[in-house]
Amino acid sequence: MNGMEMKDARNVIEEVRKVIVGKDSCIYKVMAALLARGHILIEDIPGVGKTTMAMAFSKAMSLSQNRMQFTPDVLPSDVTGYFMYENGRFQFHKGPIFCHLFLADEINRTSPKTQSALLEVMEEGTVTVDAVTEPVPQPFLVMATQNPIGSAGTQMLPESQLDRFMVKISIGYPSPEQEVEIMKNRHSKDPMEQVNAVVTAKEIVTMQTMVEQTYVHDLIYQYIVQLAQATRTHEMIQLGISPRGTLAIAKMAKACAFLKDRDYVIPDDVMDIFKDVATHRIVLNAKARISKVTVDQILESILKSVKKPTAES
Repeated sequence: MNGMEMKDARNVIEEVRKVIVGKDSCIYKVMAALLARGHILIEDIPGVGKTTMAMAFSKAMSLSQNRMQFTPDVLPSDVTGYFMYENGRFQFHKGPIFCHLFLADEINRTSPKTQSALLEVMEEGTVTVDAVTEPVPQPFLVMATQNPIGSAGTQMLPESQLDRFMVKISIGYPSPEQEVEIMKNRHSKDPMEQVNAVVTAKEIVTMQTMVEQTYVHDLIYQYIVQLAQATRTHEMIQLGISPRGTLAIAKMAKACAFLKDRDYVIPDDVMDIFKDVATHRIVLNAKARISKVTVDQILESILKSVKKPTAES
C-alpha cells in the first residue's frame, strides 16, 4: 500500500475534525464510504452539523459541491437540468447534480418523483434527460440528510432509494464538554475558514482505485454472505439485505482496511461497518413491532450469532 495516499486520507479526516467536534466515528465512516465510491444518508435532528460535515469534506478534498434544499415543490428537472430552445436549437442546461459532491438537504421532504430523479445518477454516475445521457464528474458522491421519520412534513424514502445509499449514519447530540467547545470555536470566527484543501479530486480517484484492489479472502466473503442470509431468514425481519447490500459491506470493509493501513480485510473490518450498511436496508415485520425490538438490537444479535472466521478456520 502506498503510504502517501494513506496519509492523504488521514489528512482529510483531520481537516474535517476542525469543524465537527467529538464525532470521529462519523467522520471516519463518511471518509470510508467516499473511498468505497458510496453515497451517504445522514438521519438526525436539525442543527447537529449534517450540512457542515458535507461542506467540510468538499473543501478538504477540493471538490466542487452543490447544496440543494429539498422541499415539496422541487421538481426532477430542478435537480437534473432541462432542455431549452435557444438560438434555433435545444440546449441542455445542467442542474446542480453536476458536481463532485451533491448535498441533498432534507431529502425526505420532497416528493417521491423528485427523489427518484437521483436513482440513475447514484447507481450509474450518469444523468438522462430527454433520452440524452450525460456523465457527472468523478469522484461523485451524494450526501443526503433527512429528519427522523415522523417529523413535520417528512415521508419515508422507498426501499429502492434507500438501497442506493451505501451507509446510513447518525451524528447525535454532542456531550456537554463538546458543546462548550463548539460555542468557543464559533465565538469570534468561522471554523470552516480553517479547513484547508489537502487532496485533489484526481488523488481521491486514485485512492478509490487502491481501495478496490484491497484483498478479501474467500472466508471473509462467506462471512459477509452469512450475515446477509441471517437477515433474510430472521423471524422478525420482513425484508433483509439485498445483494447490493452485500456488495456494499465488502466495499466498506475494504475502505476500512485502507484507512487502517492494511491491504487486506479482516473480520473486524466487516463488523465495524455492518450495522451502518444494513440498518436502512432492513424492514421489520409485525412481530418485531409488537415486541418493540429495534433494527439495531436485531443486527447486534446477528453479529453475535454468526461466527466470524479465524486463522484456524
